[in-house]
Amino acid sequence: MTTVALKKGRETSLKRRHPWVFSGAVATLPPAAEPGRTVDVVSRDGAFLARGAVSPHSQIVVRVWTFDPDQPVDADFFRSRLSAAVAQRTALKTAWPATAVRLVNAESDGLPGLIVDQYNDFLVAQFLSAGVEFWKTTIVDHLVKLVPCRGIFERSDVPVRTKERLALQKGLLWGEHPPELIEIYEAGLSFLVDIVNGHKTGFYLDQRENRRILGSCAKDADVLNCFAYTGGFGLYALHGGARHVTNVETSETATALIARHLEVNGFDPSRETTLQADVFEELRRLHKTGHRFDLVVLDPPKFAESKSQLARAARGYKDIALLAFRLLLPGGTLFTFSCSGLMDPALFQKITADAALDAGRPARIVGRLGQAEDHPVGLNFPEGAYLKGLVCRVD
Repeated sequence: MTTVALKKGRETSLKRRHPWVFSGAVATLPPAAEPGRTVDVVSRDGAFLARGAVSPHSQIVVRVWTFDPDQPVDADFFRSRLSAAVAQRTALKTAWPATAVRLVNAESDGLPGLIVDQYNDFLVAQFLSAGVEFWKTTIVDHLVKLVPCRGIFERSDVPVRTKERLALQKGLLWGEHPPELIEIYEAGLSFLVDIVNGHKTGFYLDQRENRRILGSCAKDADVLNCFAYTGGFGLYALHGGARHVTNVETSETATALIARHLEVNGFDPSRETTLQADVFEELRRLHKTGHRFDLVVLDPPKFAESKSQLARAARGYKDIALLAFRLLLPGGTLFTFSCSGLMDPALFQKITADAALDAGRPARIVGRLGQAEDHPVGLNFPEGAYLKGLVCRVD
């Protein structure tokens, strides 16, 4: 077995079972180490620490498969890990009614870099690291046997792959090509999902529980749903009895689906307005024209892809939160989210507090939100808690 040796004193994180080895911790890296190959990570004195996939060109040089020196990494290893993940989601399905679910959540399911989502009869997979790319054929073969489906589609067309020097990829891996739109059901609502070209794997499954919570707060409310995508939060608001929902979204394709969602769910179109516009500009326009709302949702895309972008992201979060606070009626509620893993929860709270202060709106946190239960976070991998949300009530 090829070995990667760490510098003296750099084994602490592995002893705490964190699944990443950073380049700065490595003393020796075999020059011929092929990306994705399995290697043993050892301490300076040669003691076994972990076994994982090597990625010599990445800042994360090794992503750990196992901390057991007697556990081989082979086809049976992936069958076992995938079986466990699927079994856990099967149990979850009895707790909430939905036909779309995250089956595999990367490091937190012991499969670093692998995302698998199910939309009815189709699976969507993302292979985001050299290790799962190396074992892709094996993983797909096991998924076909473990999960009855008509097709498996790959959506590895995300920039994070370039950090591993992997080309962006998108296409059919097995079975039938998916239709243009797949209808899924969630808590009594229907959604049309484009798994080929939509955001992420087609839909924001991680916001499932947060959509439900928002719906329970929306009765008789005038709701502003910003960065609406295909209108998920807005539909839940209407389902919860909102008086009117205004969705703001820049994508023409997404706004077209908002209209279709109103139709398939039987909502009166007069209760909804779709504004195809830049959210930052639209928030300013709504403020200038005197619009006010009982409830505002801010669910922007990831503002920070790297640490160098964090300061700019913080300014963006503050800008939209400040504008949202100004748009709220007395007693109104703000649901604000960040899906940037690099955004620390404490910093996100401070940004939101500063925005309320600058807007002159006394506010308090009445709820904290995270990702849905099928997006678990390993206690050894706190980085997995990427989605954070605050529910703020203003005076």
